[in-house]
Amino acid sequence: MPDDGPDPDQVDDVMLVRARKSRILWGGKLFDYPLSLNLETLRKLGLGATMLIGFSFLRAQILPIQPEKSLEDFFINRFGRRLYNTFFKDYTEKVWGVPCAQISAEWGAQRVKGLSLLGIVKHALGSVFRSKGDLSQKDVETSLIEQFLYPKHGPGQMWERVTEMIRERGGEVHLNAKVTGVRHENGQIIGATMVDGTGKPRDIAGDFYFSTNDVRQLMDAMEPSPPKAAAEVSDGLIYRDFITVGLLLEKLKLGGDATGRDIGEKMSDNWIYVQETGVKVGRLQFFNNWSPYLVANPDHVWIGLEYFCDEGDDLWTMDNDALSAFAIQELQKINVIKPDAVLDQVVIRVPKTYPAYFGSYERFDEVRDFTDGFGNLFLLGRNGMHRYNNMDHSMLTAMVAVDNIIADKTDKSNIWSVNTEAEYHEEK
Repeated sequence: MPDDGPDPDQVDDVMLVRARKSRILWGGKLFDYPLSLNLETLRKLGLGATMLIGFSFLRAQILPIQPEKSLEDFFINRFGRRLYNTFFKDYTEKVWGVPCAQISAEWGAQRVKGLSLLGIVKHALGSVFRSKGDLSQKDVETSLIEQFLYPKHGPGQMWERVTEMIRERGGEVHLNAKVTGVRHENGQIIGATMVDGTGKPRDIAGDFYFSTNDVRQLMDAMEPSPPKAAAEVSDGLIYRDFITVGLLLEKLKLGGDATGRDIGEKMSDNWIYVQETGVKVGRLQFFNNWSPYLVANPDHVWIGLEYFCDEGDDLWTMDNDALSAFAIQELQKINVIKPDAVLDQVVIRVPKTYPAYFGSYERFDEVRDFTDGFGNLFLLGRNGMHRYNNMDHSMLTAMVAVDNIIADKTDKSNIWSVNTEAEYHEEK
């Protein structure tokens, strides 16, 4: 917390200032993410691999792939083929379930933006002169941000508090409910049908409608149905689903990399990206390092193993006990934990976590043209816009939409521009 902020030991509604740290586990060793061009990195890579990475990068700068069609092209042009194969390819393909050569380069433009090997060098040199206490990082590429604000009890705490505030002001919040119908007439949404836990439909009417539903569900609920072409696009949109296996561990029984030190003795990461080919886990998340208040016992560690899958596949349908046992075996295989480290476990499945930039996505403008035609309907957030935004940009789309309503502005292009135009890019 800032020196003049409330004491989080005494107050719950606070934001903690947290250090951001991520690393890549590759070849049994941990590397800074983004890569730091320091002696430790060069030592772990070895002289031969470092030289090959350098020559590969130079080749990419002299002979870039043109036109840049795929995500693979995007990465190779910015890092070289050797570095791409070493630190990007396996993890990215775990996330999407398809080769990077089949994914649109737009994903890279959306998520990686200005990050490159030269950008990493520039950031490393600039960090010498930056104030460590400065939270203003608007000119820093997302992957290079070094600290952030985080709710004491996690992001869910923020929305629980928002729900309380809405109800205190006389508003209604319905949980465990599904929108099954969205009625429209003459370019306006005139009502919606909601089904709650009782199974009874309920009609809802409002002045403005915000949708963070996945686009397929929204389009299926439209009454009357959307034009055939727009419906074909929405039906062809693809999502990747997500499983977190949470394990409560004894801190002293963590393993380590090839040196036996990095995880066990110096574990301060938010994430570790698993760039190993022998396991399915894509990323490890250490909840203690997001907020120490998320773990009751300081001698314990909550670790989340992130699995990327498709709803209905073998991972998704595996029962919780078997999935937990599988996750434990994978952690042992990559030397993160000792066999008897696990104290408790939980499995959480999240459908449609990642809207994909393949399938019918290249025709998404046909869906946007249809939905933007309703003056009082606003598509927001990751699933609502079928866009792989971070949480902060997702929240910003809602804020921009409300600003438009207050200003009586009907053009929605500024909502769709969040996280695409230079104003929202971390590197300008």
